[in-house]
This record gives sequence, C-alpha cells and structure tokens, in this order.
Amino acid sequence: MNPVIGELIYYLESNLSIFLKAWKDKTVMSEYDVHKEKLVLNGLTMFEMVKNSLLNPIDEEKLKLFAFKLAKERVEANINIGEFVYNVNLGRSEILKYIYRSNISHDRLDPVFEEVNRIFDLFSYHAVSKYTEMKEKQLQEKIQYIDQSHQERLTILGQMASTFVHEFRNPLTAVIGFVKLIGNDNPDIKYLDIISHELNQLNYKISQFLHVSKKELIENNENEVSLLDLFTDITEFIYASILDSDVKVHTDIESGIHITVNKDEIRQVLLNILMNSIDALKQREADRNIWINVHHTDNQIVVSIINNGPAIPQESLDTIFEPFYTTKEFGTGIGLFVCKKIIEKHGGSIGCTSNSIETEFKIILPAHEQ
Repeated sequence: MNPVIGELIYYLESNLSIFLKAWKDKTVMSEYDVHKEKLVLNGLTMFEMVKNSLLNPIDEEKLKLFAFKLAKERVEANINIGEFVYNVNLGRSEILKYIYRSNISHDRLDPVFEEVNRIFDLFSYHAVSKYTEMKEKQLQEKIQYIDQSHQERLTILGQMASTFVHEFRNPLTAVIGFVKLIGNDNPDIKYLDIISHELNQLNYKISQFLHVSKKELIENNENEVSLLDLFTDITEFIYASILDSDVKVHTDIESGIHITVNKDEIRQVLLNILMNSIDALKQREADRNIWINVHHTDNQIVVSIINNGPAIPQESLDTIFEPFYTTKEFGTGIGLFVCKKIIEKHGGSIGCTSNSIETEFKIILPAHEQ
C-alpha cells in the first residue's frame, strides 16, 4: 500500500465519528421523512466507498446501484431534488475538508481530490437521473389514473344523459307532429310558425347530443343532392339570423354539383358551421362576411366556408373537433364533433385554418359518379 494513502486512510478512519456528526448536523431532512433513520448509514456507506477507492479503482456498478437505492428512497420520501443534491454535496465538502486537514502535503493530495470529486460527480449523476426517471413515471401514472377516472365518469354521465334525452325526444316528436296538424287545419293561428321553428331547433340539438352518445339510430338513407339547392335551402332557413347579425353571404357554387349523401346529416353539418360563423362575426364591429365556395376538383367535392371573424387560437384549433370543447359561454361543445363524425362517415374529411384575416372550414367529400 502506498504510505501516503495508508496514512490518509488511517487519518480518515480516526475522524470518522467526527465527520459523520458534522455532516449529519448540517444536513437538511424533514422530520416526516420515512427514511430519516437511514441517514447515518447511507453517509457511512458513501464514506466507505470513497475510502476504498483510494486503495482500488471504484466499482462503478456498485456505486450506481447505491445511487439508485438512495434515489428510490428520496422519491418515496417525496422530497425536493434540491434537498437531496445539497446533502450529497455537503458530504463531499466534509470529506474533502478532512482530507485537506491531514498532515499530508497538498501536492501529494491532488490525485486524491480529483478521485473524490469524480466519485461524487458520478454518484450525483446516477442518483439524479434515476430520481427524475422515477418521478416522471410517477407523474405519468397519476395522469393516466386521473384520465381514466375522468373518462369513466364521463361515460356514466353520458349514459345517464343520453337515456334522459332519448326519452325526452318521444313526447317532443309528438308535440312537433300535433303542432304541424294544428297549422294545417288552422293556418291563421298567430305565432304557430315560431313555435314550430323553436321545436325544430330543440329537436336538432337533441339529435346532436344523441349522435355523440351513439344512441341515435341513424338511417343510412342516401340520395343524390344538389349542393346549390342545399345551400339555398339553408341560407333561407337562417335568413333571420343573417339579417339580424348584419352578415353578407357571398356564394361561389359550381352549378351542377351533386353528391350522394344523407341529406339531413350533411345539412346539419353545413348549418352548424354557418351558425358558428355568424356567432364569430358578432365580435366584429362591421363588415361581416361569409364566403361559401363549392368546387369539383379531380374526384373530390371541396366545400369551403370562410368568415372574416377573429382568429381562432392555435391551441383551440388543435382541439376544436373534440367532444365537449367549446369557447361559447353556453355552448355544448358537441356541434363540430358531430360534424366531423358525419363527414368521416361519408368518406370525407373536415379541417379548419385560421388567422387574423379569415377563418376557413374546408370539407372534402368524394365526388358523385354520374
């Protein structure tokens, strides 16, 4: 054994109790730490590793396993990583201080200082890396649990709500039918058209909800539909809203474009997007415009509905077609989700882009083969 190393080890062992006490008194540790009784033992283990490294090369695998053990304890104790690093560096400082105080010349101690620092650096690297990995895993498990619990609650809530709404629809259908019969027999009754309109709007909202809950039995009736006629019908239906909101609607619809679709479902999609556009334009003081463009490109029908309302933030664009996402105070957040489902059911796609100049909803549907 090198006489210098032998002398240094003897000096360190002679002052071990003093070193451990000085280190323990300065460490930061909560009284609620579940592993606080292991503090001195862990400090002693680290001391022995450093001391043995002066005689033989450090067993880095053993050091790594010890670092992992302490990282696991710190995670279980739920302490801040800063506290852990502070205590480790405190142990480094105490050991270096006692080595420095030995009667050995500093020139001969330089290699010792380098080795001690290397060991502590390696230990800190492995411990902090493992601590971070375990904390991240712990966080992901919590997020997964929260998401799963939230999803289960939503499922139960959805089942309850869809059952209620489905039962509510039966008497509503009867009321709509009788109002229509009354209107046929007594066409001069005032306000009957308003009652009928509001009942149909309520029925439309229920259809949206049931579409999301998958409780609605949607018929697969597909017919050839003229898009020009469909948009004409829709704009006439919402004419009062267009007029009241002072919106100008510009159309550029290629004549003769027909698609084979479920007319009621596609009408629901276009109506929803147009009503959303009108709502968005209310945030402008003036010059409110909607452009409806329909063109036949290759084997696709491209429907573009553009408004010059305020930009939709990027974070909202990423989730705008997800269920229950809404920026409206009293919105349900199911309208665009339903639109997406309907378009995809017809073999198409729907997307939205937005900037400070315009917001565009683009629908692509397969072209009807003549």
